[in-house]
Amino acid sequence: MRRIGQKLRLTGIVLARFGVAAALATAIPFAANTAQSAPVAQPTKKVAPKLKTPPKGTRLNVVTDKLSYDAKTQVAVATGKVVITYGNYVLVATKVVYDRKNDRMRATGKVHLREPGGNILTADIAQLQNRFRDGFARHLRLLLTNDATLTADYARRTDGNLTVYQRVTYTRCKTCLLPDGSPLWQIRSLKVTHNEEEGIIYHEDATFQFLGASIFWLPKLSHPDPTVKRRTGFLIPEFNYSSTYGFGVGTPYFINLAPNYDVTLRPFLTTKQGLLARATWRQRLAKGEYDLDVAGIYQLSKKVPPPGDTRFRGYARSIGKFEINKRWNWGWDATVVSDDTFARRYDINNRDDIISQVYLTGVNDRNFFSAELLHFRGLLATDNNRTFPYAAPYLRYNVTLDRPIFGGQLDFYTNMYSVRRRDPLTLSPTTANQATDQTRATFEANWTRRIVTSAGAVVTPFAKLRSDVFVTDNLPGTTAKDKVTTRFLPTAGFDVRWPFVASGSYGQQVLTPVVQFLTSPSENKTDQLSNEDSVSLNFDYSNLFLQNRFTGQDRFEGGTRVNVGVMSNWLFNDGGFLRFSAGQAIHLAGRNSYTFGSGLGGNYSDFVMAMAYQPNENLQLSYQARFDDRSFKVKTQEAGVRGRYGPLSGSINYLNVAAAPAYGRPLRQEQIWGDAEYFMTDRWAIFGSARYDLNLDRSFQNTVGVAYYCDCFDFKVYYKESNASDRDANASRSVMLSIDFKTLGSGKVGAGL
Repeated sequence: MRRIGQKLRLTGIVLARFGVAAALATAIPFAANTAQSAPVAQPTKKVAPKLKTPPKGTRLNVVTDKLSYDAKTQVAVATGKVVITYGNYVLVATKVVYDRKNDRMRATGKVHLREPGGNILTADIAQLQNRFRDGFARHLRLLLTNDATLTADYARRTDGNLTVYQRVTYTRCKTCLLPDGSPLWQIRSLKVTHNEEEGIIYHEDATFQFLGASIFWLPKLSHPDPTVKRRTGFLIPEFNYSSTYGFGVGTPYFINLAPNYDVTLRPFLTTKQGLLARATWRQRLAKGEYDLDVAGIYQLSKKVPPPGDTRFRGYARSIGKFEINKRWNWGWDATVVSDDTFARRYDINNRDDIISQVYLTGVNDRNFFSAELLHFRGLLATDNNRTFPYAAPYLRYNVTLDRPIFGGQLDFYTNMYSVRRRDPLTLSPTTANQATDQTRATFEANWTRRIVTSAGAVVTPFAKLRSDVFVTDNLPGTTAKDKVTTRFLPTAGFDVRWPFVASGSYGQQVLTPVVQFLTSPSENKTDQLSNEDSVSLNFDYSNLFLQNRFTGQDRFEGGTRVNVGVMSNWLFNDGGFLRFSAGQAIHLAGRNSYTFGSGLGGNYSDFVMAMAYQPNENLQLSYQARFDDRSFKVKTQEAGVRGRYGPLSGSINYLNVAAAPAYGRPLRQEQIWGDAEYFMTDRWAIFGSARYDLNLDRSFQNTVGVAYYCDCFDFKVYYKESNASDRDANASRSVMLSIDFKTLGSGKVGAGL
C-alpha cells in the first residue's frame, strides 16, 4: 500500500490516447476552414493530424493517496486524489481501476483529462481500453483550445479513429448568457460523428439556437474539423445594394485542388449590370508562393459616366514572393485594369494609383542589395498617365566594412535608376521639372565614428564623398538631348550631444543639447536635372539633424550650416513621460535649391519642435509644429489626443500644413479627424469616426453605429459615407451590418442609400 505523495512506476503499460478530447477538439466552425480563414495553401493537408501516442517504454507515473494491487487478477486500484501522468497526458480522478490483463482503465469521480494539444475533458466516468484506442465517457464536458465548449451525454470511440457523441451541445459562450443561464447561441445535435482519418465532423438532427430560439434545423450537416485547414465548399454568402449596380448577391466557392494550390470562385450577380465574375488562384511552391486575382464584367447598361460607359470592364492583379536562398529573394506585384474606376466602382479595392514592380533583394549581415523594375499609373481624373514614368531599373546597393577604419565605420552606397515617360512634366519652375528620360548613378562613401568624452559628451565626426552622373533628355526649359551632367559632393562635419541627467522624487530627467556642423559645396546644376525622387519635402524635427533633408538623391543640401537643438526626456516614477524637442537650422554659406514653402529657404530656417506627453496609460497627447523664424507664426502643426475615461475612449487629431507648390502641396491642407466609442453597458456601445477638410469645407468619410460585444458573439450595425467621387465612382452612403459568431464564422451585409 502506497501513502500520499509516493509514486508507483508501472512499466509495460503503453498508453495511446483517449480521443474523446480530440474528437471535437476543434469542433463546429461550419464555414471557416476555407480560403477566408486559411493562410496561403500549405503543402500538407492537415496540421497536427493526431495526438501522437507516447513512444513505447514511456513510464506511467501515478501519484495517489491509496494504491492496491491484486497480483492474481492483475487489477490495480488507486483511490483518493489520483494523478496519472503519461507523456504529455495528465489524468486526474478520485478512483482509477486498471485491469492489466484486459488493458482496460476505468476512471470515476470528477474525471479530468488534459491532452497534449491543450484540450481538457471532464466527465463522470471514462473507460479506456486497447491502449486507449477504444473507450467511452459519460456526461462529459470538453473545453477546447479555441475556448469553445462541447457537452455530450455519452461518447464512444472505436478503432482509434471514430468517435460518436450522443445528445451534443456546442457553444463558445461562457459569460454571454441569457437570464435562464443558457448560452446566447448554441448548436444542439442528436448525434455527432467525428471521423479523424477523414478530418470530417458529421452532425445529425442539428439545430442552431440563438437567444433561446431555434433559428434553423438541418437533418444532416458536415464540416471539416480544424485539423483540416482547407476543404472544398461554399463560403459565407455576400449581400449588398448599391446605386451603382443595384442589389447584388455573391456565393464564393472554394476549391481545394491540391495540398499546395487552390482557387476561389467569387461570382457576384447584380440586378443592374449582370454578373461580375471573379476568381482568385493561390499556389505555394517549394521556394515561395504567388496568387492571381482576376475580375471582369460584361455590363448590361452603358448609361454611366466615362470611363465606365463600356460593355467589358476587367481587372487582374498578381503578387509573388520567392526565396532563392537564405540571402536572396525575388518577387512581383503587378496590376492591370481596363479603366481607372472599375476596381473602385465594384468594391474590389479603393486604390487611386497603381505601382507595379518586379524586384530582387539580397541581405548579407550588414550589406544590402535591391533591384526593381517599376511602373506607375494614376487612376484619378486629374492624372495624366503620359507623364507617369516607369523605372527600369532602380538599383540600390550598400556595403558596410566589418573592420574599423580610423576607429570608425565605413560603408559604400550606390543608387541608380533609369526613368522613361511619354511627356515631360513641369510641376514647378524651380524644383520639380521632370524630363521624358533620365538616368542617374550615385556613388557614396560614408565614414562615421562615435566618441564618448570623459565629461559624458557624445561626439560623432562624419565624412562623405559622393559623385553623381546624369543623362537627361527633353527637360522642360532646355533643348539639350541626352545631356550628360556630373556632380561631386564631399561633406564633412561633426555632431555633439551632451546629456545631463537629474533624478528625484519626481522621476528622472535627461536634457540633451545638440549641435551639428556640416560643410559641403554649393548645390548646383539643378536647372539641368530632372527631379524624380526629391519632389516632396516636409521639414520638421525628425529630419533636423539629417545630412540631406530631401527624400531622394536627385537633390542634395549644399553649403555650410549649423543645426542646433535640445531634447528633453522626463520619465515619471509612475510610468508616465514627457518628451520635448526643438531646434533650428542655420545656413552659413553656399547655395541650395530650397524654395518657398520648405521652411529652409533663408539663412535661418523655421523653428521646429515636437512634444509627447503621457501621464498614464489612459491619456496620450502629441504636438509638433514649424514656426516662422521671424514672426513665429505657425506654418505647420499637427496635434493629437487619445484617451480613455471610464466607458468613453477616443482620439482627435488636427493637421494644418502651409501650401508649398514646389513640393507637391499647391494648397494649404487643414483637416480634423477623430474616432470615439462609448460603452453604454459592459456589452453595448456606440461608436463613430469622422474626417473633415477645413480648407475645402467638406467631410471626407464618416461612420456612426451601434455595437454589441461578448465572448462568443459580436454585432455591428453602422452608417458609412464617403464623399470622394471620381467620374462614375461616385460618393457613397451605405448601411452595413456585420455579425461574428466566434468559431463559427462571420458575415457582412450592406445596402447603399
